[in-house]
Amino acid sequence: MLLIFSRTTGYRHASIENGIAAIRQLGVEHHVEVQASEDSAVFTDENLARYQAVIFLSTTGNILDDAQKAAFERYIHAGGGYVGIHSASDTEYSWAWYGQLVGAYFKSHPKIAQATVHVEDAHTSSTSMLPAQWVRTDEWYNFRQNPRAHVHVLLTLDESTYQGGEMGQDHPIAWYHDFDGGRSWYTGMGHTPESFSEPLFLAHLWGGISYAAGLKQ
Repeated sequence: MLLIFSRTTGYRHASIENGIAAIRQLGVEHHVEVQASEDSAVFTDENLARYQAVIFLSTTGNILDDAQKAAFERYIHAGGGYVGIHSASDTEYSWAWYGQLVGAYFKSHPKIAQATVHVEDAHTSSTSMLPAQWVRTDEWYNFRQNPRAHVHVLLTLDESTYQGGEMGQDHPIAWYHDFDGGRSWYTGMGHTPESFSEPLFLAHLWGGISYAAGLKQ
């Protein structure tokens, strides 16, 4: 079973409802139950133990209290899975453990644009279906730090193909890592409602969810 958590205390993405619907449909297709909540009270040891992965879908701001944070840390320690989508990196800036879990914090973004994404590792569940150079439209995040030293980078952005990139020639946009006993997968994509009707983006997303949840491929 999967939990989608989409609480926002800052900017709220119009694509959240599209994302919930799309992930629910992916669950139906892959015979996995999906639940969705914006109630932080679901973050207890007993409740979190029910889920193979928790999906932070464009969360923003401070969304958990200290007891809920501690429960989520214990959930990851016990082998749980985390998926971060888009502004999951614009979340909980003062919770250092969360910053390590997600891999990098959001810094800024230019306007929505078409850009080219390079597949760095084509041999994973979330990249094997992608073209080597994947051209798509989204809101492209710059991050406060390059996560490469701490994560396995899957996709990088070609800053020469759009305006407003600030990370140079090495601009990771999706990655994963085993972290603190559990599994973490993040994609910076998914700003637009249209993202959640793109077959390739949905395949990328389900591959990441499958990794984080430890599902058989």
